Amino acid sequence: MAGDFDGLLVVAIEQAVAAPYASGRLADAGARVIKVERPEGDFARGYDRLAAGESAYFVWLNRGKQSIRLDLKDTGDAALARRMIGTADVYIQNLIPGAADRLGLGAAALRAAHPRLITCDISGYGEDGPLSELKAYDLLIQGESGLAGINGTAEEPGRVGVSVCDIAAGMTAFQAIVQALYARERTGEGRAIQVSLFHAMADWMNVPYLQARYGGRPPARSGLHHPSISPYGLFRCGDGLGVLISIQNEREWQRFCQAVLGRPDLAADPRFADNPARVAQRTALTAAIEGVFADLDRAAVIDRLTAARIAYGRLSTLDDLIAHPQARFLAVTLSDGQEIDCLAPGAVVTGRSDRVGPVPALGQHDAAIRAEFAQPA
Repeated sequence: MAGDFDGLLVVAIEQAVAAPYASGRLADAGARVIKVERPEGDFARGYDRLAAGESAYFVWLNRGKQSIRLDLKDTGDAALARRMIGTADVYIQNLIPGAADRLGLGAAALRAAHPRLITCDISGYGEDGPLSELKAYDLLIQGESGLAGINGTAEEPGRVGVSVCDIAAGMTAFQAIVQALYARERTGEGRAIQVSLFHAMADWMNVPYLQARYGGRPPARSGLHHPSISPYGLFRCGDGLGVLISIQNEREWQRFCQAVLGRPDLAADPRFADNPARVAQRTALTAAIEGVFADLDRAAVIDRLTAARIAYGRLSTLDDLIAHPQARFLAVTLSDGQEIDCLAPGAVVTGRSDRVGPVPALGQHDAAIRAEFAQPA
């Protein structure tokens, strides 16, 4: 989708994941994104060296941007940042709460001076409230939002294995910025946007929230089983491999018992009469299903599921993902010129191919950007 935002200038004073995700999606769409880094660089550059010598997170989130190093405590560099933002369409920042205002880079002052500017402040807990100044990182928000409390096994809560709260905040910021850009085309006015990791994830928690608050039934941690539907989860086969099965209605349940398990008696068993009963009797039902699967390898189970038109998935390793027949890849050039493959974005636009810019080296565009936005004589 490169080119849709050609001519759009984004200035991002950013680090880590959430803000770079939002600005990265704008860069993928053709916007010019100037990434302002502290002199030592975005600390995400140092998370690992596993993407052909560069940080996996940094490569994923910062392709196609320009990098300039600024010391925002220096009056000259702060003034340069204000000049850059003054010509921008979008300004994104995820400094610690209050820091942007102290540096003269707060949304209110900038929007007063530049009414068409769209600002997006990304924080941990939002601009207001008793925890607004609390430091926030993905794992901490997984805990605070209740996500970790519903994830994991019956014995112990668990962390989602990717930075889901950061990503949720970045996605929320991106969609709000795109909405603001559309609105500006109609009104000529920018707007100020605030996104927090906590509130982005809290929005995603609405189903368990509604179940707990109004139904009195908070979801139980159930590992790779659905807390509200059964059978819906992981079942082991005779070769030790796992298959994930999803039964959505009574018709599928009947067909599953008959055609996959060869156990029509289970469909008539009062213990499994409907979905709430099956959830209550999950342990007994799992034992019955795995009792049949114990005599079959996973491939044979999948053949039966396919023939019966029952939804399934394999419990894949990352090696399986790399070799997955549905995986799509995107070529990304690293700062040293190497080219590697990233998994492609989720959206496909008919007739368009994804092309993205290279990952910038730290301070790669220092001289050019400083010259472009130099103080007029």
